[in-house]
Amino acid sequence: MITHTKIVVLRMVDYQESSKILTVLSKEHGKIALIAKGAKRPKNKLAGTLENGAVLDVVYYYKQSRSVQTLTEASIHYTSNSFRKDFSKAAILYASLELVGQLVHEHEVNSSVFEFMATFIQWLGDTEVTNPSVFPYVQLRLAEMIGLGLICQINEIQHASYLNITNGNISDDSEEELSYKLSSNQSRFLLLALTSKSASVLKSGLENGELRQLVNHLDVYFKYHIDGYKDRRSDAIFEQML
Repeated sequence: MITHTKIVVLRMVDYQESSKILTVLSKEHGKIALIAKGAKRPKNKLAGTLENGAVLDVVYYYKQSRSVQTLTEASIHYTSNSFRKDFSKAAILYASLELVGQLVHEHEVNSSVFEFMATFIQWLGDTEVTNPSVFPYVQLRLAEMIGLGLICQINEIQHASYLNITNGNISDDSEEELSYKLSSNQSRFLLLALTSKSASVLKSGLENGELRQLVNHLDVYFKYHIDGYKDRRSDAIFEQML
């Protein structure tokens, strides 16, 4: 079946001498693999179009029984040079792409995740000020979209609250053995992120140590609820940014 749709490029690897295999989030078919034959050749029509984090309008041949679909056409819907020039933007982009790759199953169509990522990539590429706390915000939003959203049971900022991993509650008390005590800044961040979805969440005052710790807490939450969830290879880049 010939399919014309939008994709977000999550990952690319070289294949043989001249081709590339892409892992993409497709609006039409969810997470799939595409082969771009000859894309490494300078004169190929796909050369210069394919890159991680690009939002593309594409045409490919789709057959669900195939593990890899054939990409035939691609044009740029959105990309930004800022991802090549701004180390902080690149770190957040790569961590977010790798996170999506783990949270979405093969051929699973999730329109909310696709629209969020397409919009987020454009916002990240165009924004003038990059705040690293946007990454745990992405973690929280994606958790919500795949049905693992945290439940905020605090109404105001306490000196400390707890993230309970098993049931996903954020509460004033530790409800179970596997829980993390949160700082007031971490509590404020989670309260704002889960209740307002406003840009003000990026001004919650998270220090680098608190930010790193919160990202780790949320990864533990994913690992507990998602079989096969792994540490991100892009975390080394994110750590350098911090």
